[in-house]
Amino acid sequence: MIFTETELKGAFILEVERIVDERGFFGRTFCQKEFEKHGLETGIAQANMSFNKKKGTVRGMHYQVAPYQETKLVKCTSGAIYDIIIDLREDSSTYGKWIGVELSGENNRMLYVPKDFAHGFITLEDNTSIQYLVSQFYTPGSERGIKWDDPKFDLKWPIEVSVISEKDNSHPYFTS
Repeated sequence: MIFTETELKGAFILEVERIVDERGFFGRTFCQKEFEKHGLETGIAQANMSFNKKKGTVRGMHYQVAPYQETKLVKCTSGAIYDIIIDLREDSSTYGKWIGVELSGENNRMLYVPKDFAHGFITLEDNTSIQYLVSQFYTPGSERGIKWDDPKFDLKWPIEVSVISEKDNSHPYFTS
C-alpha cells in the first residue's frame, strides 16, 4: 500500500499496490504492520457498507464524540464518490479545514479518517457501494452530525445534491 498524508495531519489517502497478471490484479487493502508503521489505528470494531441508488446522494457529515470517537478506512467498491472530511480537533493547526477526495471502484483509493473528524460523501454515479472499517462500535448517544451545507465550512460538493435523508438534512450547523 502507498500511504500519502493529506494536508490534514493524520488523514491519509491510501493506494493499492497492484500485482498484475493475466487474471487481473491482487492488492492489499489493509495490513496491520503497515498501518502501525505510519502510526495509524489498527483496531477494527465494525465493518460497514452502504449502497446508494442515485447519483447526487449525500450521506454525512457524521462523527462520534468522546469516548466513542471513530477512525474510519473508507473504500468505494463500485461506482464513485467524492468523500469529504473535516478536522474537528480543536488543538489542531488545521481545525475547521476540510479536504475532498474522489474514491471509486476503478481507482481503488481509500481514505483513512482519524478520530475527531466529520465524514461524509456524495455519490458521483448511480449504484455506488462504499465499505468502511471502523475502530469503534456505533453508539447512538455519541453520534453527531453537521449539516452538509454548513456555511462555516463552505464545503464544495462537485455536483448538485439530489438525495439526502431527512436525518442528515436536519443536522445542525456546527458550533464549537
